[in-house]
Amino acid sequence: MNALGAAPGRAGRPRNTAYRRDALWSAAFVHRMSGIALAVFLPFHFAVLGLALRGAPALDGFLAWTQQPLVKLAEALLVFCLAVHLLGGLRIVMIETRGWRPGQRRLVMASVGLAALAGTAFLIGA
Repeated sequence: MNALGAAPGRAGRPRNTAYRRDALWSAAFVHRMSGIALAVFLPFHFAVLGLALRGAPALDGFLAWTQQPLVKLAEALLVFCLAVHLLGGLRIVMIETRGWRPGQRRLVMASVGLAALAGTAFLIGA
């Protein structure tokens, strides 16, 4: 361990983390984080579906709570996570089936733009 508490690289040198500034590394990171966010959301989704089984009053009370602006913003973030995870997964499938192509960074930027557009469209339409 070095003075900052991080494990050194080979021969006692600090690790090079410059690759983390690359758009493709960021895309992989966002894809993983959106997957984790969706996995965390899923039990809450099932809990709300359980409210529907308890009857209309329980579900109606929850649906009234969801009209708050902060909840609407969280829903738009959820739509963004869904879109970015879907598009990131499609990019990975393309890499696996078609091989590496130049222009991967453009696909990443287009994916993030489309995901942001989906989240914004949801927020405007909600």
